[in-house]
Amino acid sequence: MTLKQKGCTPCEKGGTPLSETTEDELLLEIPAWNLDRSGIHRLVKRLSFSSFMEAVGFVKSVAILAEDENHHPSLCIDYRKVTIKLTTHTYNGLSENDFIMAAKIDAMH
Repeated sequence: MTLKQKGCTPCEKGGTPLSETTEDELLLEIPAWNLDRSGIHRLVKRLSFSSFMEAVGFVKSVAILAEDENHHPSLCIDYRKVTIKLTTHTYNGLSENDFIMAAKIDAMH
């Protein structure tokens, strides 16, 4: 089953983040994302849109997906650019949910 076919599962507080080896393996399924390992590990993607309203519309779609999956990214709109950051706060690092969300966001864009 691919990442975008999976659903996010609840993360228990104090869970263990993924190993760097597992992060690297899962990153192969979402090559458009960057893995930021400075501090708490996170996935980062920057997108450009043709207008501010198109960027806002995309962020709204991501917000709806996040509510459906109960896994919420950090979203920043800077005029026509959107930055998405994913991490699992309860793990202080990355979980499979972050990679699932990234794959589902890629499928939307």
